[in-house]
Amino acid sequence: MRLGHFTPETDSGKSDAEDAKDRFIDFAVLYQSRQDMADIESLYKKENGRILIEIKLSSVLQLFNSLDPAPFHEKELDIAAEHYIVDAVKDFPHETRFKIVIYLPPDISATERAKKIPDAIHNHFAYKVLVAEREFRSQFRHGRSTLLIGLTFLTIALIARQLVSALENRLIAQLFADALLIFGWAAMWEPITVLLYELWPIIQQRKTFKKISTMEIEVLPSL
Repeated sequence: MRLGHFTPETDSGKSDAEDAKDRFIDFAVLYQSRQDMADIESLYKKENGRILIEIKLSSVLQLFNSLDPAPFHEKELDIAAEHYIVDAVKDFPHETRFKIVIYLPPDISATERAKKIPDAIHNHFAYKVLVAEREFRSQFRHGRSTLLIGLTFLTIALIARQLVSALENRLIAQLFADALLIFGWAAMWEPITVLLYELWPIIQQRKTFKKISTMEIEVLPSL
């Protein structure tokens, strides 16, 4: 079973990364086991064919970013909680079905605020979908514009290479022509990098966020 335990927030003066590390330090041994995908399902409980992503809290506020001034149901998730859920989903093929289970002390699990946790998590990841879509559009526009610039420069370089090859001094002309060709292909590096390599991680991330934004979420009293 893979069960997340948050520790209460403190004003320790640590960075967000350090706080997240402290809150999830007990996951270190479990994360090492991820290298063996054949055994990964043994870290999780199952219910009706669904993998359970379980998180145990001592208070509702532990799940959220305490610095976010938004209303409760629109609050941003704690960075460690978000990473924990996203990493769990990424451990499995995309078609795997999940259910998120939040455990709270019995006297808190039945409160009105606790009942709003599913909507708050759904809202958070729905917003992350919009952010990923905006990032994709921005990167695609950048890749498209740099592709146009690169192709234009490469065309000019190829034409210029043909022209300088007619010069009398063949050695200098050849060196200049080769330099132009190298610069032309170098201009294509940025659009190739963006369009072939940088867009796909954003697409995959968007799929993950969208999947989490529609997952069933249940709040239960801890034993």
